[in-house]
Amino acid sequence: MSSPVYKKVTLIGTSRQSIEGAVQNAVATASKSLRHLSWFEIKQVRGHIAGGKIDSYQVEVAIGFSLEGQEDDVHIMTAL
Repeated sequence: MSSPVYKKVTLIGTSRQSIEGAVQNAVATASKSLRHLSWFEIKQVRGHIAGGKIDSYQVEVAIGFSLEGQEDDVHIMTAL
């Protein structure tokens, strides 16, 4: 069995509802153009305040995926 190689991209997910929603939006959008998504890592969390209330959330997310031809070798990615 070979050792898998991963590529990591950074995205900024947004949501008006929650931090989790911002992460979900980033992953869902990445899955439309990237294959073999394997893991995500939250790098930063921030938000926008309007009228004294939270208006929206922004989450910087690193998303890892295996390169072509290795998908059979991928199991669980541990923390880097």
